[in-house]
Amino acid sequence: MKTTCQVCMHHCNLDLGQIGICRARKNVDGVITCINYGQITSMALDAIEKKPLHMFHPGSRILSVGSFGCNLRCPFCQNYEISMADRNMAETRYLEPDALVEIALQCKPQGNIGVAYTYNEPLIGWEYVRDTAKRVRKAGMKNVLVTSGTIELSYAEEILPYIDAMNIDLKGGNEAYYRKLGGNMHSTMAFIACAAKTSHIELTTLVVPGENDDIREMEQMAEWIASIGRESGKEIPLHITRFFPRYHMTDREATEIGSLHRLAQAAGKYLKHVFIGNC
Repeated sequence: MKTTCQVCMHHCNLDLGQIGICRARKNVDGVITCINYGQITSMALDAIEKKPLHMFHPGSRILSVGSFGCNLRCPFCQNYEISMADRNMAETRYLEPDALVEIALQCKPQGNIGVAYTYNEPLIGWEYVRDTAKRVRKAGMKNVLVTSGTIELSYAEEILPYIDAMNIDLKGGNEAYYRKLGGNMHSTMAFIACAAKTSHIELTTLVVPGENDDIREMEQMAEWIASIGRESGKEIPLHITRFFPRYHMTDREATEIGSLHRLAQAAGKYLKHVFIGNC
C-alpha cells in the first residue's frame, strides 16, 4: 500500500518498505516512519558563532548534534558524508532525548547553553527535535535549529514553540536555482516568515559564482527579508558566505571576496546586520 509523506515539499509517494528522498523517512506497514530518530552521527561543543549565530548569546557554546539524511541535493554540501548517507552508510549512536539532555547539562561548565540540531537537515526528523527540545526547555537550556527550512508549516508548528534561535539557509532569490538543489524557494520563504514570529532568526546565503551572485537578485532578497514583520525584518541578520569547491561542485573557483563585499553592500541597503563569512 502506497503512502504519501507529507513532511516536506517532495510529498514522496512510497511503497511498503520504500524510503523517501531524504533517506530518513520510510513506509513501514503503511505508516510513514522516521528511521533516523535518535540516530546521532555527529556531536560537538561548538562556539555559537559557528552555527552561524552572531546575535544570539555571543561568546557562548552549544552542544551540536546531527543525524543522517537531507531532502535537498546541494552539490557543494560540506557535510555530504552524513547528509547524503542512509541508515546503512552512516555510523550512528542512538541517544534518547533524555540522554542527550543529560550530556548537554554536563557541558554547562564549559559554557554550553543548550542543544543545536544541525549538520544534516534536522527537520526531516522533526519528531526527535520536538521530543528533545521539550526536555531541553524544561531543563532551562536553549534550543537552536540550523536548517534549510524545508518542512510543511503544519509540522513546523510542532517544534517552533520550543526553538529559541535558528540559522536558516536562504539559498538565493531564484526559484530555478532552488530547483537545481532539489528545493523549493517559496516553501523556504514561508518557513522563514513563520519562524520569524516565534524565534530569533539569522539567515545564511552561500554565494556560488555564476549561480546566485547577481547584485539585483541579492537586493530583492534583502528587501523581502526586511519586509518580514515590518520594522523587525530589518533587524534580521544575513550571513553572506564564501563558496569553496567541494563534493560534486569542483568546476569553479572559490567566490571572490570582492564579490561578497559588493553583495553585502547591496543587502545593506535594506538590512541593518549583514555579515561576511568563510573568508
